[in-house]
Amino acid sequence: QVQLVESAGGLVQAGGSLRLSCAVSGRTFSSYAMGWFRQTPGKEREFVATISRSGALTYYGDSVRGRFTISRDTAKSSLYLQMKSLKPDDTAVYYCAAAAGVGLHITVRDKAEYDYWGKGTQVTVSS
Repeated sequence: QVQLVESAGGLVQAGGSLRLSCAVSGRTFSSYAMGWFRQTPGKEREFVATISRSGALTYYGDSVRGRFTISRDTAKSSLYLQMKSLKPDDTAVYYCAAAAGVGLHITVRDKAEYDYWGKGTQVTVSS
């Protein structure tokens, strides 16, 4: 069984930066394409970013492209999300997720294709 644990989020002012991490245990980290999603009350979980198993390919949601960077460290079995120029609209619970059975250079944008999820971490951006 795979376990994903996000780091603590936090409260940050608009324009600020925050880095989230996700520790993955239980299976070989490099076996999974990884992604970040976010959700606010009453809304569906929204795609934020994804990274291929190889780490060579990434893809971002329109609302975060150019401000967020996803990365992974195989040696540490960890996924990261560097967030810059944060906006109040970025306020949400952020989730990391792992997708199994994916090709080495494939990114996964559809939340339905993810097999494992973390419990989420709250990020609040104040205006």
